[in-house]
Amino acid sequence: MNLLIASFVRALGNCLHRKVIAWSLFPLVLMTLLAGLLSWLFWQPALHWTVQTLEGVGWLGAVWHWMQERGLSWGVEVLGAVLLVLAATGLLVVLVLMLVSLFMTPKLVEWVAERRFPLLERKQGGHWWQALAWALGSTLIALVVLVLSIPLWFIPPLVLVVPPLVWGWLTYRVMSFDALAEHASQAERQAVLTRFRMPLLGMGVVCGVMGAAPSVVWASGVVFVALFWLLVPLAIWIYALVFALSSLWFAHFCLAALEQLRREAVTQGTAPYAVRVP
Repeated sequence: MNLLIASFVRALGNCLHRKVIAWSLFPLVLMTLLAGLLSWLFWQPALHWTVQTLEGVGWLGAVWHWMQERGLSWGVEVLGAVLLVLAATGLLVVLVLMLVSLFMTPKLVEWVAERRFPLLERKQGGHWWQALAWALGSTLIALVVLVLSIPLWFIPPLVLVVPPLVWGWLTYRVMSFDALAEHASQAERQAVLTRFRMPLLGMGVVCGVMGAAPSVVWASGVVFVALFWLLVPLAIWIYALVFALSSLWFAHFCLAALEQLRREAVTQGTAPYAVRVP
């Protein structure tokens, strides 16, 4: 628990550094262009389909009737817009995570290693193509689960639970690998992931919840349309900063866990996890 909290505090402090803020702008530019293109092409047809789907749900009929009697017929459109934004949020979060994993996380891990773990031996147990394959495979699984879980999103409590869990699992898988790829051997990486599986998964879920928070910025259909070019870049930049924080948190935690594992191995006299002594 001490390692978990200490790593988070260090990561939070690092997010205020000018380099981290500058690196977070790269996903912002690409994702803003993509979000604008997707909204321009698919927003109205997707919103129409979502509203029709909601109106066809039998158990919600009494709710729609009650709202129409009180002049709130627009409520179904607002709910449809919120659900659509949440679905788009899931897609954007996954894509931002991919961008951060490929371009931003390696720089952040290297930055943390140089500042805090300069003497930690680099065993290069994960090459770039392995990291890419791991990220793509994990992302594919997460997307499939997100699509299959869409019917559960019409049950109000689950829409706030299922997506963060999926994003958390994906964050845990991708960022743990990236944080250890340069410094840990394959055996060491497996040892860290096995020994610290629950803390790492918990970190992923927390990061998943934080990644869902910016959707509040643009969940209102009316405000979203009126201030599209302001709110979408703001939300995506927040996503990038959240994932930068996640990358830094995983980097501090995983490298400290690896260092601890190697020191314990030296004490016990086991060769595979030997640490380089200055």
